[in-house]
Amino acid sequence: MSSEAEGWWTYGGPFVLFGVFTLVEGYVPANLYPVVYFIKICAVTIALMMAGTARRDITPSGGVVPLSIALGLFVFVAWVGIDKWVPYPHLGERTGFNPFSVLASPWAAVFLGVRFYGLVLVVPVMEELFMRSFLLRYFTTSNFTAVPMGTFSWSAFWIVAGLSAASHPEWLVAVVASCAYALLLRRRSSLFAAVVAHATTNAALGIYVVLTGDWKYW
Repeated sequence: MSSEAEGWWTYGGPFVLFGVFTLVEGYVPANLYPVVYFIKICAVTIALMMAGTARRDITPSGGVVPLSIALGLFVFVAWVGIDKWVPYPHLGERTGFNPFSVLASPWAAVFLGVRFYGLVLVVPVMEELFMRSFLLRYFTTSNFTAVPMGTFSWSAFWIVAGLSAASHPEWLVAVVASCAYALLLRRRSSLFAAVVAHATTNAALGIYVVLTGDWKYW
């Protein structure tokens, strides 16, 4: 297998798997959604565990954490603020599952634990590996492994922002998030920084959803 084909498989496999399951979720009854979501997160976790070469791109560094958290919180505020106060057409809608209206205690709490695991750990790792580690470099040059982390062309920057928009109902704020994470990556040359920022945004969004009951952001 060529390095290019291996890159698409290793970096993109978990992302595609997540997308297929997300598509299926939109067609299942509400009482089956937690089961499908659990299977999805388990499947994507296994796929990420098998993507060992890709995961090595994420090198932990304490020095990038403060800026990453600050940027992640900024993106969260922008996500909710723009989506609420800037009218624009969305690309479909999310499932908007409220566990407390479907699941009895303690299963609602169990689902929330699984949901936060997917939201804060699985999704940031999966998306940053595919979008910022692979696609940003691949669209800069197909020999992406020769491109240093955080180096990318501006055409690649906007292509990835467009792809991020296409994969989220809230396409406008997805563009803002994609640009913010990519610029952080460029500044710090650290995929770990982008993962932390993304995880912070998702954690804040998840807490907001639970506290306000605005389940459409799930």
